[in-house]
Amino acid sequence: MSGIVQLAAPVIENVRLARDTYRVRLQAPALAASIRPGQFVMLRLPDRSDPLLGRPFALYDTAQDAIDVVYLVVGKMTSRLSNFRAGDKVEMWGPLGNGFNDLSGHVGLVAGGIGQTPFLAYIRHLLGTRGYGGQTPQRKAERVSLYYGVRTADLAAGIDDFRNAGAEVHVASDDGSLGYRGYVTQLLAEKELPNHLVGCGPEPMLHALSRLAKAQSVPCDVSLETPMACGVGICFSCVVKVKTGDTWDYKRCCVDGPIFDAGKLVWE
Repeated sequence: MSGIVQLAAPVIENVRLARDTYRVRLQAPALAASIRPGQFVMLRLPDRSDPLLGRPFALYDTAQDAIDVVYLVVGKMTSRLSNFRAGDKVEMWGPLGNGFNDLSGHVGLVAGGIGQTPFLAYIRHLLGTRGYGGQTPQRKAERVSLYYGVRTADLAAGIDDFRNAGAEVHVASDDGSLGYRGYVTQLLAEKELPNHLVGCGPEPMLHALSRLAKAQSVPCDVSLETPMACGVGICFSCVVKVKTGDTWDYKRCCVDGPIFDAGKLVWE
């Protein structure tokens, strides 16, 4: 647990981005200085026993001495968090997880649902417009494309942020109300595939992305949205099956991930 910061972080702002989707900015200087794209934090509401456990949230971006987290209201914790205002405090610990890999050439980021949230900082890191974790900004990729799928148009969150960060944005919606009509993996299959693929979103989408990448011999990493209880590898509630040679073993998503080589995962 070396390097993990635990604090009661004051809310700076909590703003609505789309239907049921918010960006909360939390003051956390030490954490903002050390966290890297692809890592996450655990958040817990203070002075409450319901919900008792923390929840994992990906880094959206850093802002001076603060970090931004984007979340979708889906349960008690996020519903109550959406009512927090400036000055309220949230229990937080991090940075957690292994972070994204440095990739070159044309990098394709594939997001479904709320899976776009880890990609803003990653775009800026890959294009060399911002450094994270004490690193000097240095361009890694020639191009970054974001392929973003939502159920319907009013759930799309942060599109302008991604475009302003320098990504080429391609959007799909299940009902055709925004961009391509269909799944984001169907949209991707109609494009010339990038040199590398990185996905985050619901497991069925990630599995479909993994199959597409394998069929086209394109390297693919995925960031898993596995539920977690502690975030630091103690509880073993977030294990996933990872291939090791001719067999497989359990790996803890919180400390061995959440980024994994899609080709090494055992998909259920």
